[in-house]
Amino acid sequence: MIFPALLRRLARDSRGAALMEFAFATPLVLALGLYGVEIGNQALTHMRLSQIALNLADNASRMGLIGNNNVETMREGDMNDMLQAARLQGEGINLTKNGRIIVSSLENVQQSYDNAPVQRIHWQRCIGMQRGTGFDSEYSTSTNAGTTSTMTDSGTAMPGGMGPTGSKVNAPPNSAVMYVEVNYLYEPIVTQWLSSPFRMQYRASMIVRNNRDYRQIYNPSSYARRSTCNLYTS
Repeated sequence: MIFPALLRRLARDSRGAALMEFAFATPLVLALGLYGVEIGNQALTHMRLSQIALNLADNASRMGLIGNNNVETMREGDMNDMLQAARLQGEGINLTKNGRIIVSSLENVQQSYDNAPVQRIHWQRCIGMQRGTGFDSEYSTSTNAGTTSTMTDSGTAMPGGMGPTGSKVNAPPNSAVMYVEVNYLYEPIVTQWLSSPFRMQYRASMIVRNNRDYRQIYNPSSYARRSTCNLYTS
């Protein structure tokens, strides 16, 4: 008769109820907390990528060396500096290791070999180690495009502009737009049972603000290595 009596004593004993409730609730509370941390980190990464794309487009629209008659020239060294600035800005999320940045010069000007203004991607420059669909530019041109002021290196015609359907970007007449694409492979900070790796993408564009020489992107004395889009570096 000892066993039934013991069961009755256990049924009346409530001293461990709180501990049992905590044991059952802890996994759920922990999972919700980790999920909140993951969602917060995703939101922060989205904000960082957006700001990097905007800053790079803004810098590219302003950068240049003032020459004769207040006409500014874009140089390979200037472009390298801007890409390195974006790399440093994204260093905390390993942007150039886990992503790809593309800068395109979308110009709507009449070159010496044109009969009328033509909208084209005159040149592109890139940084980042990720490659393939989703990371390389949705648009492309040759690696030599824009390196000389000849038709051979004229770039790629883009009469419809650049960007998603319904929100295309076009360069104003006799001017240009610096168009930036940032693609990034996001890795969850907790575990993949809460979130799987996925690609984040941001685009930004800014109209060139200065009186720029659009004949080519210059490289005086060939002192700077060109950050062409056939290279995958961090």
